Amino acid sequence: MTDTAAGGRKVNRRGLATRESMLEAAVRALATGDPGAVSANRIAKEIGATWGAVKYQFHDADGLWSAVLRRTAERRGALPIVADTGAPLRDRVAATVETLFRGLTATDSRAIETLRTALPRDRAELERLYPHTAAELSSWGESWGEACQKAFADLDVDPARVREVAAFLPGAMRGIASERQLGTYTDLDVARRGLTNAIVAYLEHSRPD
Repeated sequence: MTDTAAGGRKVNRRGLATRESMLEAAVRALATGDPGAVSANRIAKEIGATWGAVKYQFHDADGLWSAVLRRTAERRGALPIVADTGAPLRDRVAATVETLFRGLTATDSRAIETLRTALPRDRAELERLYPHTAAELSSWGESWGEACQKAFADLDVDPARVREVAAFLPGAMRGIASERQLGTYTDLDVARRGLTNAIVAYLEHSRPD
């Protein structure tokens, strides 16, 4: 059994096992929330490897972080959109909100948040320093937007409004999830229900009379 490592090299079963160990170590380290975990050297040390071994597998830090993002996307599979296209608008919105809320506390989600926090905020700078990582993040946004359009395509709602909802919903859910992690006097069940109601009202208002 062979696969391809950085630079197009073919790697054997042992090389694949090393690559898998590095990816899992990276996710575990990032999931701690420690900003210092965003270090390829640190990941290598945690599994008893060298920086040279990481470079052989991923070429550089950009290759490692883009591989981590790809791995979490593969494990996540289909985006959290209601599969039953016969469901009413409210059920679809509520299910999506709840799925995002639960998913944001998963190990992979915590790892992604730590990585994103450490990466450059400016898009041009991110693309210059970490082009492969930036491409992975960009593809996520595109896939999410497409999934949202598909989820509501059979309903009489304005696609432009669906795009707007797709744009703000992940950030809104991260805010609610953060409240849970920090501790809050706010009833988060009420918060999620209120967000669902607001989205439903906004999308329903775009239906033709």
